Amino acid sequence: MRHYEIVILVHPDQSSQVPAMVERYQSMIKEKGGKVHRLEDWGRRQLAYSIDKVHKAHYLLMNIESDQGVISELENAFRYNDAVIRSLILKRDHAITQSSLIMQGAEKGKSSRKEKVDAEAEASEEA
Repeated sequence: MRHYEIVILVHPDQSSQVPAMVERYQSMIKEKGGKVHRLEDWGRRQLAYSIDKVHKAHYLLMNIESDQGVISELENAFRYNDAVIRSLILKRDHAITQSSLIMQGAEKGKSSRKEKVDAEAEASEEA
């Protein structure tokens, strides 16, 4: 089996359907004996350029291990799903399980905001 990285851009109006889509795609992979090594939901982000007059999209990242048959099924599922506005499937040399740079940046941002709020609360208690 080979390792793949999949990025999916979902129409922002369909963001509520993302969990069901992820569940469906994961079940497709697991039914055929594949594995999902990493799944990240990056949320709604601004696109670099508009796609069909859409300026934002809901991003998903998956790292999987499967055979070519599953990849073909996923490509067809992406192609015929109107909610998916773009998809990219890359072949990788090995499984990637650590957080992506985008998620690491988001985690750092959350921790620095929490530290700032804690510092402000401490300063207001002293005053």
